[in-house]
Amino acid sequence: MTLSKKPYRGTRDFFPKDKRVQDYMFSKMSEAANLYGYEPYDGPLLEEVELYKAKSGEELINDQIYSFNDRGERFVAIRPEMTPTVARMVAQIHKEQAKPIRWFSIPNLMRYEKPQRGRLREHWQFNCDVFGAPGRFGEIEILQVAAQLLESFGANEKNFEILINDREIVDHIFSNLIKADQEQTYRLYKIVDKSKKVDEAAINKMVDEVGLSADGKDAFLKYLTLTSFEDLKAFVSTSDANLDSFDEFITLLNNSSVSKYIKYDPTIVRGLDYYTGVVFEIFDKHPDNRRAICGGGAYANLLQIFNEKPLPGVGFGLGDVTLRDFLETHNLLPDLEKDNFDIFVTFQDEGARDASLSIADQLRKQGIKAVTQFEKVKFNKVFKQAEKKSVRFVSFLGDQELEKKTILIKNLESKEQKEFNHSDIEAIRDYIRS
Repeated sequence: MTLSKKPYRGTRDFFPKDKRVQDYMFSKMSEAANLYGYEPYDGPLLEEVELYKAKSGEELINDQIYSFNDRGERFVAIRPEMTPTVARMVAQIHKEQAKPIRWFSIPNLMRYEKPQRGRLREHWQFNCDVFGAPGRFGEIEILQVAAQLLESFGANEKNFEILINDREIVDHIFSNLIKADQEQTYRLYKIVDKSKKVDEAAINKMVDEVGLSADGKDAFLKYLTLTSFEDLKAFVSTSDANLDSFDEFITLLNNSSVSKYIKYDPTIVRGLDYYTGVVFEIFDKHPDNRRAICGGGAYANLLQIFNEKPLPGVGFGLGDVTLRDFLETHNLLPDLEKDNFDIFVTFQDEGARDASLSIADQLRKQGIKAVTQFEKVKFNKVFKQAEKKSVRFVSFLGDQELEKKTILIKNLESKEQKEFNHSDIEAIRDYIRS
């Protein structure tokens, strides 16, 4: 049997040029989080399945996790998401920590899904969470972090928008205006989540099957037509909803740096059961990639699965697959086809090998990225090899230079060349950095 050269379905090989793109995106993720004071964390690749049962939906457990019994007969899974892990970790330390707790990670995750554009079985995900922030400030900040990341690539309001809703108000609408019971509310959330993917007839059919009153159905269909925060407030004004906290959030939002991206959308409810406040999705506005690239929201009850008191939290997750699709769609990736080394250190005579390698080693100690050749390179072949290695400078060292204890260095951009003594390492460094 011949082994396949292809990676497992839904995973990727990262050849150097692909790894450069991933490293570039990861560096921007870390930079955005660090700017807001978020600290990096990580957790184990394996967690007990019970942790996901306590937090996640049945679809994840039954259809999407990679699970198995280990040699100690523990039922474990390769992590499909990071939120249960961060909740478990915060539950251990939050009582002793100053609030708010700001953490971020870029974990490797696995889900058994059908591979398609924007979704693979293996991916990395930028996760940011803040726990214990007062009022609505945490929600505003987490939106700012997400926007900061996309802006750092050169994106703006022409490229993306942030669609927002509030689960607390939606819960109020379903229970007090529509008069839905718990089971009906659950089914209405499913309909809301599908409402943009089906036509009006299909929505009406699904709502009829829920068994609402005529007034309840009318109220639900009216809810789906809301287009602004003002519409939402007017819609709930006939009930006893307390909108003070929501008004505070809108005021903070309008005065924030992300206000230009914000749009109210009644269909944004997020699928996970633990969201209790603001929920949001960041959408690509390009017609060729019109999809969510990031999602998140506020939660207050996540730590209760560990018998801890509620601790307000808010966070988001952004996958590397959807981010790369977004950046490529909008031509926001720099040219990373080749790595950028500083200098190609060559020698033209066998006797110059040791001196050439020694100079390269000394330059590295000065922070210069020096790539060497282990065999002598003929003068007329140096430039062709240097082009493949994407260097700015090349050095030449033959018997003549060796006798004088000099090395010739050429700037491939300006075509200027200079001769340095072997001991002038700092001068060579300064010339390369100039």
